[in-house]
Amino acid sequence: MNTETNSNCRLCQQFDETIDHIISACAILAKERYIKRHDRVCAQLHFNICEETGVQLDKKHWYEHAPKSIEAGQGGKIAILWNQQIQTDRNIPNHKPDIIIRDNEKGTCMLIDVAISWDRNVIKKEAEKILKYKDLTIEIQLMWNVKTKVIPVIIGATGTTS
Repeated sequence: MNTETNSNCRLCQQFDETIDHIISACAILAKERYIKRHDRVCAQLHFNICEETGVQLDKKHWYEHAPKSIEAGQGGKIAILWNQQIQTDRNIPNHKPDIIIRDNEKGTCMLIDVAISWDRNVIKKEAEKILKYKDLTIEIQLMWNVKTKVIPVIIGATGTTS
């Protein structure tokens, strides 16, 4: 009688099939499911930002919202960029945050980047995001002459937020 059980993940066969692994660390799920989850969170955030800045939206509900590359709010005073690569004078490896809000009237720019991680990594992930966009923050401040801030939106896979 064989009493041994295999605890490896049934999808990737590489690591133990724990809740932690299935919710946020399986390479097979990362290819599609985690990206889709991330993009839906970003789309809801984009929808809310557009509503707050007076952007005319085609859809009434966030779950129907398909973000456009560039939106203009408050009569063109605010630009909301979705998933756009920022061209800089220097070669910067991390130059594509999820959402950028540039307020021309206030002279500010917010770089918003979303991550969904295992709950115990939320604080660590927040620090990583700020560091990840440090060089881009400096470049945008120089190029656009705006005060720039990174806003990491980190959500634990079971709902924890930073």
